[in-house]
Amino acid sequence: MTLVLTGKVQARSLVDEVVERLEAAIVTGELPPGSKLNEQALAASLGVSRGPLREAIRRLEGRTLVERTPNIGVRVAELSSGDLNDLLVIRESLEGMAAALAAENLTDAEIDDLERLLSEHGSQKSVATGEGYYQESGDFDFHFRIARASRNKRLISMICGDLYDLLRIYRYKSSTMQGRAAEALREHRDIVAALRSRDPVQAEAAMRRHVRNARLFAAMALKAAEEARAKA
Repeated sequence: MTLVLTGKVQARSLVDEVVERLEAAIVTGELPPGSKLNEQALAASLGVSRGPLREAIRRLEGRTLVERTPNIGVRVAELSSGDLNDLLVIRESLEGMAAALAAENLTDAEIDDLERLLSEHGSQKSVATGEGYYQESGDFDFHFRIARASRNKRLISMICGDLYDLLRIYRYKSSTMQGRAAEALREHRDIVAALRSRDPVQAEAAMRRHVRNARLFAAMALKAAEEARAKA
């Protein structure tokens, strides 16, 4: 009998590694919104040449995490407090709908996987200390998983489309406020409990409550950052 292994090994290029490092730096605020990217300094700090760095920046530009202005250069993208509030109000409805659909469509195995994902998130030292709740993009992101579980292609595109990565910056910022990281994790678990009970109404309510809270804390974090910049 021939044994076959599932799950192909994925080769990672240097550019992939640089993209991942820059993405994490942007989302966590190590490279804050609005800050200009100095290619020479970044290349030196990452220990790479400017070729791979430039390709990584182009990829992040395509994901709206950075923006290029002629004669000025590349900066980390940012949202005004008004734009952020408007977007998160819309996201509350969209992600609530996704959670309701997910309650009807998820398999037991997929719900088990969500619980395992949250266990991994809960093991983060930063969550326990309240420093922040960092989620990588795609399958490592709870919100991405719920959107995909809706099985609605247009809804998935709306939630995980152009502004998905940019909003991750502000989701992370909201989690850095006092007590928010642990509370966000508890809210995620409440959503999974509603999914486990196959209750679309409760799942939608739990998700909407979670996004609403994230919006309030993101606004607080943005205001604090603006006040800090004004004092600098």
